[in-house]
Amino acid sequence: MIVIRPCRLDECRAVLALWERAGAIPSPTDTLEELTQLVRAHGDGLLVAVQQGAVVGSVIGGWDGWRGNIYRLAVAPEARRHGLARRLVHEAEQVLKTKGARRISALVDRYEAHAVGFWDALADRGWRRDERMLRYIKLGGPFEAPHVPIPKARGPLRGPRAAASRSAPGA
Repeated sequence: MIVIRPCRLDECRAVLALWERAGAIPSPTDTLEELTQLVRAHGDGLLVAVQQGAVVGSVIGGWDGWRGNIYRLAVAPEARRHGLARRLVHEAEQVLKTKGARRISALVDRYEAHAVGFWDALADRGWRRDERMLRYIKLGGPFEAPHVPIPKARGPLRGPRAAASRSAPGA
């Protein structure tokens, strides 16, 4: 039986190991210090799926007081294809709704076909792509981790905005 619950401080190392094993794209904040801080500050923000004492899944449900965001959905390879990712998303949604979220976003790397396919398959639960958005990030300050490269875009911009940007003056 798999139980989904808030992460405990002593499980943070196991979550980091899960992300690596699950093939999650490395992030500058994938450190024990950052994860411990998240668990301390937002006890229910990081949910884990635990099976026989082992962390086999995780999801972060971030709340900024206005919107909910889902990050770092990961399932161990041996626990995949049993609906665990859907359960984790559902539980994160419930946590965010109790905080007042009326809109929830999920960050998904567009080049990770399995992840895009998963989120596209959640259309039956109301999830849809928002082709209007691009993501911009800035690294710096105390959270900078120069040893973790940020992948560059791997393809051209697509969709109606791409066409508009190509035809714009100076583009």
